[in-house]
Amino acid sequence: MKADPRGVLTGEHFIDGDHACCEGALAAGARFAAGYPITPSTEVVERFAARVPTVGGTFIQMEDELAASITLQGGVWAGAKAFTVTSGPGFSLMMEHIGYAAMTETPCVFVDVQRGGPSTGLPTLPAQADMMQARWGSHGDYAVIALCPNSPQECFDLTIKAFNLSEEFRVPVMFMMDEVVGHMTEKVVIPPADQIEIVPRKHTKESVEEFQPYKTNGDLVPEIAHAGEGYRFHVTGLTHDERGYPNMTPQTQDKLVRRLQNKITSAADRIAMFEEAHLKDADVVVVSYGITSRVAQRAIDTAREQGLRVGKLRLITAWPFPEKKIRQLAGRVKAFVVPELNLGQMALEVERAAAGRAKTFSLTHAGGGVHRPEDILKVIVEASR
Repeated sequence: MKADPRGVLTGEHFIDGDHACCEGALAAGARFAAGYPITPSTEVVERFAARVPTVGGTFIQMEDELAASITLQGGVWAGAKAFTVTSGPGFSLMMEHIGYAAMTETPCVFVDVQRGGPSTGLPTLPAQADMMQARWGSHGDYAVIALCPNSPQECFDLTIKAFNLSEEFRVPVMFMMDEVVGHMTEKVVIPPADQIEIVPRKHTKESVEEFQPYKTNGDLVPEIAHAGEGYRFHVTGLTHDERGYPNMTPQTQDKLVRRLQNKITSAADRIAMFEEAHLKDADVVVVSYGITSRVAQRAIDTAREQGLRVGKLRLITAWPFPEKKIRQLAGRVKAFVVPELNLGQMALEVERAAAGRAKTFSLTHAGGGVHRPEDILKVIVEASR
């Protein structure tokens, strides 16, 4: 392998989703990662550990996931683009520090290669049961962004997108892979570095004397400074004022947490990404994500061959959820069919957004494998009646 000076391995590659995610992180400018081995995510940072020294970066294996999830934030405040990688049990341990990243507005990426659970569960087999945890896992009011790739190519492309969104909104971004996508090997095309869009860190232009770390200029997202640059600031998970100093008043709490939510919700329509097909004439819409979307495609194709008017809505961003799109569709379709490798998580969001104007069919699967296309087809037929 020979990379350009920015670490980008330009060209066509035959690699799995975990390795493609690593290459996306490097292409996005990530130069620091902290992690702890856990199946089925370890290959991401295993490759990163081998690759990043060639471009002047660092990987640290920590003693556990708690340490990894706070160490990466130290890397960010020191000036690096940083991420960590885990799976279900480790993701659970990281929740406190995801809340800390939200409160301190630390731009970073948490990669979760989902596996069967709860607890140790099925270490080497797939699931999609961390979707609600990604949004609501830490306590308090905050908002995050979560992306769901369905191919190794998207593992590369969307990892770059995840870093860009984290920098634009100063928010932890969840990268919700699953075991099948992580271990699936396909062709991945990596463009030259000068063709890859990179969002730079929103570094302050204020003087050392004027800088306030949580002061905004109308766009809800403050500028950032790094440790060692001469700026004086305080980074705390406590409710804080624009200087970063703790302030325990209800007024400060209200102003702060509303901004943390609004910087994402006010841009939700712009952030939300989805793939759609055959929606103009659809009576039924299949809503899916990750590996399940690829299985669902076979069912959709078969249903249309049988004359059923079925459309596809694939979630690329799970959070913010594209509720505006669901509301629009609910006004003119009979039903939504939502297959997922859990016992019904994102189906609840579809049902909420549809608000009773279209029925929601939740097609559950406890994990350990994927749906059979014929099972999805059966529900499509039922929903079409």
